[in-house]
Amino acid sequence: MRKSFFALLFLALCPLLFAQQTSAPAKDSQPATASPTAPPPPHTLLDGTPVRLRLSQTISSADAKVGQEVPFEVVEEISVDGVAVLPKGATAIASVTEADHKKSMGRAGKLNVSISYVRLGDQEKAALRAVKDSKGGGHTGAMTGAIVATSIVFFPAAPLFLFMHGKDITIPQGTEITAFVDGDMHLDMAKFGGASPAPLAAPAAAVAQANIVIDSTPPGADIELDGGFVGNTPSTIAVTLGSHQIVVKKKGFAYWTRKLNVTGGSIHLNVELETAAPAAFTIAPSTSPQ
Repeated sequence: MRKSFFALLFLALCPLLFAQQTSAPAKDSQPATASPTAPPPPHTLLDGTPVRLRLSQTISSADAKVGQEVPFEVVEEISVDGVAVLPKGATAIASVTEADHKKSMGRAGKLNVSISYVRLGDQEKAALRAVKDSKGGGHTGAMTGAIVATSIVFFPAAPLFLFMHGKDITIPQGTEITAFVDGDMHLDMAKFGGASPAPLAAPAAAVAQANIVIDSTPPGADIELDGGFVGNTPSTIAVTLGSHQIVVKKKGFAYWTRKLNVTGGSIHLNVELETAAPAAFTIAPSTSPQ
């Protein structure tokens, strides 16, 4: 009897359980969709942009001083919107935050160096940090072969380096590291195009000219152009376009003159000089006194 009772109870409850399952919100079975990522703002050097740096000078815990600036140079150019904003060879600066030379009894020297900033192409400072993610905690920067070889250890926050050995610590010149831009930085892109070259002065328009070739019979006559002597026949004279007055004259011959409207090309004049007519003389009748 007891088994039959539980069987009947189960059959009575099954429809209720099934109805409850089917009425469960459908949204629980749908996977959550990630919200679309907003595109980065234009003209912005983004937070976390990696900056490869190379140490410009050797530094040692034996003589380093707290507050001392340590120069680095940029190894690879960085561009924003297709414009180089951080050129190769630009200067980055770190600073010594702790420096202890080696102690007696084999106690290690200490040298802490904190990365500070890099100079962009417009000479503005872009802040740098030692790790890519400054908010996640526990993240460490990747270590290159050169860094591993010198036992450089990255920490989630500054200082950038921590050296602990049984003697003075030395970071050799040429050691490469990767730092990261600390915070988004909006850029004035007009400052990275360089000074626009001064516009070249427009070349003076070439003065249009034509040639006038002048021969004369007989040769050796004087040539005047617009009232000024320019040579003897035969001659080739360069003139500007426009109207000109030409006179050819020789002693014993009548003047030859012509007004020309020169429009280009070459003009050939063959001047036939005519013998000048002899001057007429008149003799006044003589008068005798009365």
